[in-house]
Amino acid sequence: MAQQYSSLTSSLKQFIENQKLFFVGTAMSDGHVNISPKGMDSLRVMSDNRIIWLNVTGSGNETAAHIQENPRMTLMFIAFEGKPMILRVCGNAKVIHRNDSEWHTLFALFKPLPGARQIFDLAVELVQTSCGMAVPRFDYIEDRDLLNNWAQKKGEAGLQAYWKEKNQQSLDGRPTHIIRKNILPDS
Repeated sequence: MAQQYSSLTSSLKQFIENQKLFFVGTAMSDGHVNISPKGMDSLRVMSDNRIIWLNVTGSGNETAAHIQENPRMTLMFIAFEGKPMILRVCGNAKVIHRNDSEWHTLFALFKPLPGARQIFDLAVELVQTSCGMAVPRFDYIEDRDLLNNWAQKKGEAGLQAYWKEKNQQSLDGRPTHIIRKNILPDS
């Protein structure tokens, strides 16, 4: 049933690339554990031991706060169609903000998404597959455009105001540094 690897195999990388949805899990040493669903063609497998994903503006910013205090991250992928499987990719991540030197190089790997605010860079340490036989089958219909439309309507100034109001700290009051590291000096 469950198998463990120290890196991603070519078949596991292909499995990841075929997924429309993934989940991100992070936690600090205390406080709430965060699990977030992600989609929108926002993930890239860079190598057998490296994955990056583009994070867009949302109602919270838990992952950024958690990673800056405790870099542990788990990504989970689930086969909702075809052969059942659950894939967990564990490692240490860092958050890359718009003003960081790596931002432009990594951001160029993605189709631009309105509201892009951070990139997470995961150094893979453990890969685990499990059966997924109890996971129901679902049919993918389409991506939702609601978040993209919302971010486009907000515009850059509106997004920055939203970050100031809603994205500066985690549920547990930990800082995300989104203002200090994302708002450009001439903004």
